[in-house]
Amino acid sequence: MEISQRTEKEVWEKMQKVANIMREAIQNGIKNPKKSISTMSGGDAQRVQKYLNQWGKKSASKKFTPYNNELGIRAMMYAIATGETNACMGRIAAFPTAGGAGVIPGVIMSITEVLKMSEEETLRGLFAASVIGVIIAENATLSAAAAGCQAEVGAANSCAAAAAVEMKKGTPQQAMHAAAMAMKSSLGLVCDPLGGLVEVPCIKRNALGSQHALGAADLALAGVESFIPFDEVVETMYEIGKIMSPRLRETALGGLATTKTGMMIKKKMGLPVIQ
Repeated sequence: MEISQRTEKEVWEKMQKVANIMREAIQNGIKNPKKSISTMSGGDAQRVQKYLNQWGKKSASKKFTPYNNELGIRAMMYAIATGETNACMGRIAAFPTAGGAGVIPGVIMSITEVLKMSEEETLRGLFAASVIGVIIAENATLSAAAAGCQAEVGAANSCAAAAAVEMKKGTPQQAMHAAAMAMKSSLGLVCDPLGGLVEVPCIKRNALGSQHALGAADLALAGVESFIPFDEVVETMYEIGKIMSPRLRETALGGLATTKTGMMIKKKMGLPVIQ
């Protein structure tokens, strides 16, 4: 309320709109799979859904009883669906950014469904994620162009970890520890998108980022603490970003973007190919 200068009612309504957009993006990515213009992405969310459905049937028949990881699989599916919707120019909530937009809805919406959360609990998770995002934005950056993917997917991991703790009735202290652990696992993560598009490796990086977030939340809820405080982790992320080569900060001039496959995509798009 203080930051936005809106009333409590207005803030809740705005967050409800964000949640609705997240759900729409997820459903669009799963139910209406399309190949992106680059053809690098599309259809993976639906593949994960089929896998989850098949796994569920096998578990029900008791012929196959693996560790129950529906939450984790569903989080990855939702993260991918969001990224695929974005790649096809669909509407998403850039929360905290477009490049890291899959992690938070992946984690929050999967927890809501699997653990039967109320809408208020869902929105409180989004508010908790927002708190972490504000801290990172004000003390470091949320821009991959400034600090690599650690500032986008890494930041999203932190936001989602705190949200998961909040939704599972953890304490604010546990939420901060979870956010710190999630970000520590992403320190140094470069931004190297093929052809400069937010598709490869971005979409799958979001999916796996959701697992970092869920894992960090569970560690914190179990009583595990980050030895390094969250504020110091954020400062470190920013310092790493400053010394990171510009070739690894969203320029598509290094990393995976310059592999043989990356060069093929550049050529296909009519962009200069690095020799």
